[in-house]
Amino acid sequence: MIAELRRQFDLAWALTDLHLSALSDEDHLWEPGPLVWTVHQDSSGRWRPDFAEIEPDPIPVPTIGWLSWHIIFWWSGALADVDGQTPPAPTEIEWPGPGAAVQRIRVLSARWSGLLESLTDTDLLAPVTFPWGKDAGRSLGDMAMWLNIELTKNASEIGQLRLLRAAR
Repeated sequence: MIAELRRQFDLAWALTDLHLSALSDEDHLWEPGPLVWTVHQDSSGRWRPDFAEIEPDPIPVPTIGWLSWHIIFWWSGALADVDGQTPPAPTEIEWPGPGAAVQRIRVLSARWSGLLESLTDTDLLAPVTFPWGKDAGRSLGDMAMWLNIELTKNASEIGQLRLLRAAR
């Protein structure tokens, strides 16, 4: 099972890196419509994401900046959980800015890839809490499968936004 998860991650990462490599700084904050979730710089210069515990209706279209923050958030949470730490809340994760966001995602990818290389099939049975909570009964294998799908989804959203912006 771990070999299949590694191959699936490698494919998801290749798609993600293809789109990340093509981004310009301006792509990150481009708003494709009037209702978006994005990242905002506060008075101290820190970037904060739009966020709500309950998804609004209608659902805002995320910007590439928001999507890159989202990847940083869930990957940081997954790695914290695996390391035996409490995963950070969404409000604890700042967006580092356009170029820095891509770099941080690459660092998180390398950490995750290294983790996958160190795991065995037996390790995948270990309990985890992120992103489901303590009583969900989920395993590290569940987390790895979820992360591969989430990465693929976010990569396709980033790619679609990048292509739409380029087509304008």
